[in-house]
Amino acid sequence: MSNNTNKDYTQLHIHAADHPKAYAPHILILNIVMSILGAIIGLELIVRTGVAPNTSIVGALFAIIISRIPIAVLKKYQSIHCQNLIQTSISGATFSAANCFLLPIGVPVIMGKPELMFPMLIGSFLATIIDATILYKTFDSEMFPAEGAWPPGVASAQSILAVVEKGKKALLLLVGMAIGIGGKIIGIPTDLLGVSWFGDFAAMAALGVGSLVIGIIKTNGFIINIFNQSFPIITDLFGEGADLMSKQMFQYMPHGIMIGAGIISLVQCGRMLFKKSDGDSAASKFSSSMANMKKALGGGYVAYLVVAVLLAVITGIWSEMNFFQLIIWVIFSAFAAIASELIVGISAMHSGWFPGFATALIFLIVGMLIGFPAIPLGILVAYTSATGPAFSDMAYDLKCGYILRGCGQDRELELEGRKQQYYSEMIGFVVAFVLVAIMASKYFDQGLFAPVDATFAATIEAGAGAGVAKWLIIWAIPGAIIQLLGGSRQIGILFATGLLVGSTINGLTILIALLIRYVLVRRNKENEQTLNILGAGSLAGAALYSFFTATLSLGKKK
Repeated sequence: MSNNTNKDYTQLHIHAADHPKAYAPHILILNIVMSILGAIIGLELIVRTGVAPNTSIVGALFAIIISRIPIAVLKKYQSIHCQNLIQTSISGATFSAANCFLLPIGVPVIMGKPELMFPMLIGSFLATIIDATILYKTFDSEMFPAEGAWPPGVASAQSILAVVEKGKKALLLLVGMAIGIGGKIIGIPTDLLGVSWFGDFAAMAALGVGSLVIGIIKTNGFIINIFNQSFPIITDLFGEGADLMSKQMFQYMPHGIMIGAGIISLVQCGRMLFKKSDGDSAASKFSSSMANMKKALGGGYVAYLVVAVLLAVITGIWSEMNFFQLIIWVIFSAFAAIASELIVGISAMHSGWFPGFATALIFLIVGMLIGFPAIPLGILVAYTSATGPAFSDMAYDLKCGYILRGCGQDRELELEGRKQQYYSEMIGFVVAFVLVAIMASKYFDQGLFAPVDATFAATIEAGAGAGVAKWLIIWAIPGAIIQLLGGSRQIGILFATGLLVGSTINGLTILIALLIRYVLVRRNKENEQTLNILGAGSLAGAALYSFFTATLSLGKKK
């Protein structure tokens, strides 16, 4: 017993051989328990609120709490690397159950094809595994560097480290969490405020401007919503009673701009893949080489092709298309899956937001313009929406682990820890798959679907004509130009993300936060580190507030 008392369980500095294993009994058991909890939370929230919260911080805090129980066997959970594996599992289960499984399988059901639910679940599960595997193989590559922002991962890591290190850092984190919770209570998106203090400056500025622009267009003015009240600063900006969003021109502006920015972004990714290697200098900078990245993305596309063929067969949609249409559908579905994954991943890396639903809707609209029949379109958008969320979520988890393991200083440790996180993520996916297979019918029988399912179905029913195509093409031009001007900073993607999911208060919060950051850092460079911790705390506090307020509403009727 005395040996246990003196042992340093926090394991801040360990060798690769000493890293906890995902399949160690004490970790595996808690991983499964937390994954069940995370999956249930994800399912409940996606049908009742339309979103799934980030539960990774909750998983880490749960491990921290039980590690403080004065029982010798529970002291193992004091290991920050053990806590990291647990937060990886619960977040993987939450996002996959909600965004990758229940949401996609609801599309054919809401379209009147409940017999396609389980075939779609199989396809979604395989797509999610491919999604996460590609991220695992490409994380800390030139395209997705570990040094990238990946904001929720930073917040989780700072929360775990604050408990171990205590002192000024812990105090700053607590202050940041108070800001995050307090802001959420009054209606300020303090998660975005926090990200703005340590995310990529140019990318966040683009997100803020896009959010502000769409907020002004939607409300026909400059209206701030806080304290559950609307405060109109400017009204009737475009004329009394004007409703620009009722016009096709503005309805498809965000989608067109994302298409233009997305095309350029994919071209930029392609150039990165096919450029000559920098040799040893590039190899020493990233733990995932250019060759590995090419292999992962190429293999991923082939895997998506195989799953698309499987989906066409097991859902029976092959019979609704002629042979030429079927070939185009398979090729386009695989392209949509991997393109959506890359676009969503880039947005998530810079801002902590991933426009998964919006990106899936864009590929649905393009599929409609190609001329696919209704049910193949439903399977297409379901398949596309299953890719991206797991990619982004796992990247956040790996970023958390990267920080906890010393930011890559020990490459062997980093690679071992990353592998164990991959195993933990897979455990979360399997648990989520089983729960969704058991519970999905119970939700659907009560009319409980992810709200975006109805949007997808209504879009397919409405159809897309020449007018839609015209505006998508027109708006794609400025989207492409913005993305080109931003270079590798991806400001086109982030500007389009703001247009797709933003609001006036979101844009205003981001831009004010960036202004504060600019002034303070220019005054004293050391303020940057303080803002990083405060920002991480604010994001963590906002996430905890959203989680617990949503969780307290579980079981309430819609």
